[in-house]
Amino acid sequence: MASQSTSAPDDLNIFYSLEESNGEKSQQYQGLTGLHNLGNTCYMNAVLQCLCSISPLVEYFLSGKYITALENVEIATAFAYLMADIWLGDFDCVSPEVFCSVIGDRHPAFTKKTQQDAQEFLIYVLSELHETLKKLNKRRSQGNISTARENRGISHETSIITQLFEGQLSYEITCLECQNTTVKNEVFTVLSLPIPSETACSLQDCLECFFQQDILTWNNQIQCSWCGTKQDTAVKTCLAKAPKIVILHLKRFDCQGSYKRKLGTDIHYPLNNLDLSPYVYPLFRKNPKYSLCAVVNHFGYLDGGHYTAFCKHAVTQNWYSFDDSQVTEIPHSSVQSAAAYLLFYSCQAFSVPTRKH
Repeated sequence: MASQSTSAPDDLNIFYSLEESNGEKSQQYQGLTGLHNLGNTCYMNAVLQCLCSISPLVEYFLSGKYITALENVEIATAFAYLMADIWLGDFDCVSPEVFCSVIGDRHPAFTKKTQQDAQEFLIYVLSELHETLKKLNKRRSQGNISTARENRGISHETSIITQLFEGQLSYEITCLECQNTTVKNEVFTVLSLPIPSETACSLQDCLECFFQQDILTWNNQIQCSWCGTKQDTAVKTCLAKAPKIVILHLKRFDCQGSYKRKLGTDIHYPLNNLDLSPYVYPLFRKNPKYSLCAVVNHFGYLDGGHYTAFCKHAVTQNWYSFDDSQVTEIPHSSVQSAAAYLLFYSCQAFSVPTRKH
């Protein structure tokens, strides 16, 4: 199998397009490129393969649109070159070494040859790409805003990342003493879902558990601004804004103090017609139906194991398994996996990535 070590880019002018590629790969094989394991980097490879299978993100980077938005050259450029290697290169396998090095300069844990959490890496990459590509958005945010990550409120800045992946949760917080209700909003790119069973359950069971009303008592009481003291509180969560691509994190790693374990629950998730409408705030309900487009799997135990990815190919509409350097076609029936850890759903079917002029 041919392979390639990706070197650092010399310039930013990489206006690639799938139509103009002179590579040996025919269109049906574009995007089907393995990634070398640099030493326990299977978590990174699995996440990158999922991101590189999302057509709107592929088009954005292959067209060169990202260049006009740059705040920080290195991260977006390294990601764009890796995207180009995967979709337009002549090799069956390439190295993510440059991207890994750039990320590692900002977060050294990701350059160590130790296993890291794929969900944490995904959130970090999305956040870094957003910070690199963000533009000022003139719309005003409303309400009392807090954030799901890094205390960032509803963004006044927009990027391809927020356009595709960012949603908004709304919390109705009701004091059970005076019945005063306040609303708190929170942005997210990944929803972390509890797993309500140790044996088997459905993804809908996980969603219902996440969105069910919680009663906070004892040490979890919330300060009521009307009563002036901490009170028992009811908290109801709903989706105020559903993202175009929703990423669901299945909380398989249970850590409580020194007690740690991995939940091996077999979670059934649909490949098509995931219905989020029961959880969307009524005013914004548009009956969104989502289709699965990528999966990150984790095999093994809490302190070790191996990550792989399943991705639906935009060109052939077939599913493929990405296991570091190995890429193989799999039947639709194999996409349902008891090892699923991250699920990527899209509300729109992906078209074949092209350069838009």
